Amino acid sequence: MVDKDLVLKKLAFIETCVSDLRRKADIKAIRIDVREERFVVHTLQMAIQAALDSASHIVSAYRLGEPNTNRELFDLLARDQWITASQNAVMGNMAGFRNIVVHGYETVDLAIVHRIVTNHLDDLLDYAASIRTRIKSV
Repeated sequence: MVDKDLVLKKLAFIETCVSDLRRKADIKAIRIDVREERFVVHTLQMAIQAALDSASHIVSAYRLGEPNTNRELFDLLARDQWITASQNAVMGNMAGFRNIVVHGYETVDLAIVHRIVTNHLDDLLDYAASIRTRIKSV
């Protein structure tokens, strides 16, 4: 059974992280201020992790499949129409970014960080809105 309160808490945390990035981040300073870089990168990481956590909980609760990767969580949500195909693609990319940050596969490309903060924070909010709408109807 899905724990709606848990999922809603994860979605609220995504929204808080996006709000923090919009209000507090100095995106121009990430290349010269290590504290600013870490704040931005890790706030993004936490928001994406909350999206993964909510996706994992839904996939498990509704037995939507057995994902082998974090990206596949979003594939399964899209297949069951929790999110759109375009949201799936964006969130899959976000999961890839999170893996780079967490596992240190390579140095984090600050141009990608800048692009996410500048152009893709609404994508995190769109994901949260889609999941919220669906979770309230089940």
